[in-house]
Amino acid sequence: MDALGINLPGLITQLVSFIILFVLLWMVLYKPITKMLDQRSAKIKESLDMAENMKEESAKSKEDMQKQIDAARTEGQQMIEQARVMAERFREEEMAKARTDIQTERERAESTIKRERDAAIEDLRREFADLAVTAAERVVEKSLDKTAHKNLIDKVLEESTKGRG
Repeated sequence: MDALGINLPGLITQLVSFIILFVLLWMVLYKPITKMLDQRSAKIKESLDMAENMKEESAKSKEDMQKQIDAARTEGQQMIEQARVMAERFREEEMAKARTDIQTERERAESTIKRERDAAIEDLRREFADLAVTAAERVVEKSLDKTAHKNLIDKVLEESTKGRG
């Protein structure tokens, strides 16, 4: 092998040195680096899984929030409808109460007007009766002709208006 320019003891020494260096590098560098790369790969995979889980949870949360918003909106619409119904019922009750009050007041006013009318008619009857009695007294006092009779009625009416005024 000397003919080829290969020194066998140097080659074996270099080969043993290379193998020792290779084993040392394998143990010192390659294993920790591959271990570190595997750990990093596992962390990345874990982060991706966690991100996917968070995305799913976010979608669920969004869906739940939308359901809650829809439920709140429905509840709000129901509350508005209830308030509208209550307001309508209150308005109708107040209108019925106002109608009743107006009817009661109208009946009271009609009753008062009727009493006052009846009292006025009664007063008028009394005055007329007094006038008739006064006129009869005067007629009886003297016998009248047509002109005297007219003068007597005018005189009685004049006296009655002076007495009222």
